[in-house]
Amino acid sequence: MHKQAQALIDEYIRPLVEADGGKIDLLEATGNRVVIRLSGTCFGCPGQPYTIGGVIEPAFKKALGPDVIVETRIGSADATPRPG
Repeated sequence: MHKQAQALIDEYIRPLVEADGGKIDLLEATGNRVVIRLSGTCFGCPGQPYTIGGVIEPAFKKALGPDVIVETRIGSADATPRPG
């Protein structure tokens, strides 16, 4: 599932997030759980709940299945993702 989650981020989600100066990293993808980190302008953005609930979570559920759980960590712009 890690490769599928990373491909979804790279191809669809990252361009949307980066268009507004944000950054998204995949921290973990195991079982039906995906953990991402949002940073850059996403850090403290008032629209963040809408981006997560209206764009990111639905994209993961559509691509990986309706049972996928998306957890979000919010980090600074210089945060480094853990290796997958």
